Amino acid sequence: MDSTAITARGLERLSEELERLTTDGRREIAERLRHAAASAANSTENADYFAACTDQARLEQRIALLQERLRAAEVVEPQLGNGRIDLGERVRVRDLDSGERLEFELVGPHEFDPAAGRVSTVSPLGKAIAGLRRGQIADVDTPRGRLRFKILAVEVGR
Repeated sequence: MDSTAITARGLERLSEELERLTTDGRREIAERLRHAAASAANSTENADYFAACTDQARLEQRIALLQERLRAAEVVEPQLGNGRIDLGERVRVRDLDSGERLEFELVGPHEFDPAAGRVSTVSPLGKAIAGLRRGQIADVDTPRGRLRFKILAVEVGR
């Protein structure tokens, strides 16, 4: 099995989600199934029962996916002080065309979350900035065309 780089905080988030799904998630689905089965004489015609069964299947798929990701996870710590952008570090950049400033954390592929400011190392932006230093320019090829970002700061992630 190939390993996948992940930050220590990313590993913690995945582990917490797995714990929540295997305890509270399974308990909630079991309760829904019991309630739906008890509320209809014929559970084969009970829409609530089928919906709960579908949700149970999705829950178990997510649990299996998280277990696989955790088995393959290899925690990578940033190389603090080297001045280069590493996995787990926060980066501030300026879009050279629009002047917009962005801040995000560079993370492994299983922990990306753009809304939370986490950009994956396998994304076009992540690939373009990895290893760069403050002051350097990242050229990012995107479906909308080429973007250019100036690296303003590299800091320890949160």
